[in-house]
Amino acid sequence: MTDISISVENLSKSYLIGHNASQAQRYTTLRDVLARNIRNVARKTRDMFHGRAIVQGDEVEEFWALKEVSFEVKQGDRVGIIGRNGAGKSTLLKLLSRVTEPTKGRIQISGRVASLLEVGTGFHPELSGRENIFLNGAILGMSRREIQRKFDEIVAFAEVDDFLDTPVKRYSSGMYVRLAFAVAAHLESEVLLVDEVLAVGDMRFQDKCLGKMESVSSSGRTVLFVSHNLDSIRKLCLKGIFLEQGRLNDVDDIESIVENYVAQYRHAESSSIIDIEDVPSDQFSVKRIEILNAAKTKPLAVKTWDDAVFRIYFNSPHPIESGSVVLKITSLTGSTLALLSTQPDQQFSIPFRKGENVVDCRVSRFPLSAGQYLIGAGLAIPNREWLSRSFEAGVFTVHNSDVYNSGMAPNSQRYQIAMDAKWEI
Repeated sequence: MTDISISVENLSKSYLIGHNASQAQRYTTLRDVLARNIRNVARKTRDMFHGRAIVQGDEVEEFWALKEVSFEVKQGDRVGIIGRNGAGKSTLLKLLSRVTEPTKGRIQISGRVASLLEVGTGFHPELSGRENIFLNGAILGMSRREIQRKFDEIVAFAEVDDFLDTPVKRYSSGMYVRLAFAVAAHLESEVLLVDEVLAVGDMRFQDKCLGKMESVSSSGRTVLFVSHNLDSIRKLCLKGIFLEQGRLNDVDDIESIVENYVAQYRHAESSSIIDIEDVPSDQFSVKRIEILNAAKTKPLAVKTWDDAVFRIYFNSPHPIESGSVVLKITSLTGSTLALLSTQPDQQFSIPFRKGENVVDCRVSRFPLSAGQYLIGAGLAIPNREWLSRSFEAGVFTVHNSDVYNSGMAPNSQRYQIAMDAKWEI
């Protein structure tokens, strides 16, 4: 009997992406517009008759989210899947959980699969938490008797006892993911697939989830875990899969994979001006982050305890009365070091104008010690949803500064936070 739980051979997944040619062309004639529209109608009609997806746009491009990925996972393995945004991690989990079909390649999975890919997957917003436990459990393949037997454990783990008969549309995102994870984790499946959704919960619940996945694995079940928090992956997983631009970069023990991944950031170009990949003007997007001196007159090569201004340029396709901008700084291993928001107390928010917007975030006595860090930003509607997230936009460097006058500048190899402390006797 084989001990291979998951076998993936030459797995590939492509999508068709539409582009609007009129946005790239400044001037067009009536003849060009008519000809383009006729071609679009003909293409869409042809796709409809052939049963293909109808793609909006004047030009269609084939995008390979995954390309010729092959690996094997043994029964009971805890495997972390890492890679930058757009590397194909979530696409891989969707293929493994049969949410979508591969374009090419073959997947073999031994046993039943439980997956938690997005917050509230399989939940109905109008139903109560109690009703959704039975609904979601049934979708995941649990029998009614199995759900009833596990019901008390699921509720206790999710910590939603007081809201069990409340419609889940009134749950916070944290309550949503707690309940969804509890149902998926208590399904007696052979394979558990977990995406980045654990980032929604608080730190105590994240530790609780990691402990549950560890106990699931120790009982002989296989766990595949996607996360940008490399500390969590190192804590849970023994093996790793490194995806890069849709292709398999490496499969090895988790420490080697993390070192390989982090090494790319160490060699990345550091700058005080970080341009983010271009996004169509009809979408919310963070365009640029600049690190300026306190007077806002020039770029700053920031040192520990410098006064710095982080200037964020972003696009809003239409006005919003109440929006929120978030600046995030993380270590190269994915640990969040700072999460600064225009809405820190759930009270203050800012209006978004249509088109380009600019906000400044002033930080007095910047506390990070010398080293390289990841920086990014996101846009949100307060207490509702993310509009755009680019939390790994680029790398910036904090330079040496002997702030303690000790002859030894604090650096991230020893500690990452340099506090301005005063000692008294």
